[in-house]
Amino acid sequence: MIEAILWDNDGVLVDTERLYFRATKQVLASVGVDLTKEDYIELILVQRRGAWHLAEEKDVPPAAIERLRDERNALYSRYLHEERVLIAGVEETLRALYGKYRMGIVTSSRKDHFDLIHKFTNILRYFDFVLTADDYTRFKPDPEPYLKALARTGCDREECLVVEDSLRGLESAKAAGIRCIIVPNAMTKGCDFPGAYKVLERVTDIVSALL
Repeated sequence: MIEAILWDNDGVLVDTERLYFRATKQVLASVGVDLTKEDYIELILVQRRGAWHLAEEKDVPPAAIERLRDERNALYSRYLHEERVLIAGVEETLRALYGKYRMGIVTSSRKDHFDLIHKFTNILRYFDFVLTADDYTRFKPDPEPYLKALARTGCDREECLVVEDSLRGLESAKAAGIRCIIVPNAMTKGCDFPGAYKVLERVTDIVSALL
């Protein structure tokens, strides 16, 4: 029996991946790097390798790459200020599950970005806890984020379920020994998800999947 649900944030609860891609692409273009959507999916959503090595290949020095990283983060923050990002169906899904399960958010987002994202979503009231990038030393696909979240729930692995949108997140959940439902977004819809517990079309399908 499922007692706790652990939610990824970006791409599952909020449509932010497109904004992060846009900001990264724009900044890299300033040094002659054309970051494609396919590059972004593979390097960031699958490998979590990042894309800065593409700038290194253009002989951009390390100090300049750090400035580019800061510019990207500032640009992404600006986009988060300007756009509403809550994915359709998320609030009704959380409302249906609230009180029936312990729920937490497990994200690789920086806390400052996470706080900006949820300034207007009004959904944090449905969650018992939130873990951001500030809370771990290793990130997805490493199991550390979900192992920390598992400890916060007080439940056994078999009593938990993860909701993710990417292969990187799936591998993190699997490495932690927790079943994972995948709800692909526009960025990850064409990816394969070997070992997923279920792959659903939309977030609202989670309620019926649990039943």
